Amino acid sequence: MDLTQISDTLQRDAVWVVFLNVLLQQLGLPVPAVPTLLLAGSLAAGGGDAGRMLAAAVLASVIADWVWYLAGRGFGYRVLSGLCKLSINPGSCVSDTEARFVKWGVWSLVVAKFVPGFSTVAPPIAGSLRMPLPGFLAAAAIGAALWAGSAIGTGWVLRAEVHAAIAAMSEHGGRVVGALTLALAVWIGWKLWQKYRFERLAAIPAITPDELLDALASERPPRLVDLRGPVMIASTAPVDGAVVATLDTLSEVATDWPRQAPVVTLCACPQDATAISAAHQLTRMGFRSARPLRGGYEAWLAMTKGDAGA
Repeated sequence: MDLTQISDTLQRDAVWVVFLNVLLQQLGLPVPAVPTLLLAGSLAAGGGDAGRMLAAAVLASVIADWVWYLAGRGFGYRVLSGLCKLSINPGSCVSDTEARFVKWGVWSLVVAKFVPGFSTVAPPIAGSLRMPLPGFLAAAAIGAALWAGSAIGTGWVLRAEVHAAIAAMSEHGGRVVGALTLALAVWIGWKLWQKYRFERLAAIPAITPDELLDALASERPPRLVDLRGPVMIASTAPVDGAVVATLDTLSEVATDWPRQAPVVTLCACPQDATAISAAHQLTRMGFRSARPLRGGYEAWLAMTKGDAGA
């Protein structure tokens, strides 16, 4: 594994290599940027070189964030759902991402670069919420500067160690590749195990849109629980007659509900993950009939439009 050519390329075109690497990573491609930033920092001849690299990294990151912001502003919550469908474990992606953004607010854009997987999905949430563009760009630039600056600065301070590591990797390339492959395999195995656990959890009877229509027209209509979260509700509309809740607040919201009354949960996440988790939680609380709506919010929209057309 000879890294000499990579070092030579960085020495000649460091600014452009950093710019393209960061841009591709922040657009969502699986191209790690931190190793490049560390190596670039270690090769900087002085503060001027490091400053140009930092400016290139910040510019590339802000451009990518701006693209995702516009996508979120134009297409709303569908962008986040689409990104989460690419995840190995899409079941928790939407709810986890949205919870972080709601909890941290504008600061989520500052810390997003330090949270794996969050840096790509935070900007479209900001766009779907119509966050003012100047504030968004400022927060995105601050976050990018902290993230890229820490990597470039670390590379410059530890330049002797970085160069020694490069030499060791070049000499023992096969072992390094083997160790990295093993680490990647362990990580993928853990994610697949989480997915397997969720699929077992998902083995709960669901209610179809047609069954829900009939149930709502009956003498004992079910309670509807909308688990989409404030980001989704803000970018679309509330579900008529539904109680808004999260997994954390559900037990408090449903505390006084009669346990024999039917409950239907719905969300807007891949595989109806949050709705399934909520139905299990209600079942543990003693509810005799708690079922997720198959197809979630999209099924609800199709159902209500079809009902209105009839």
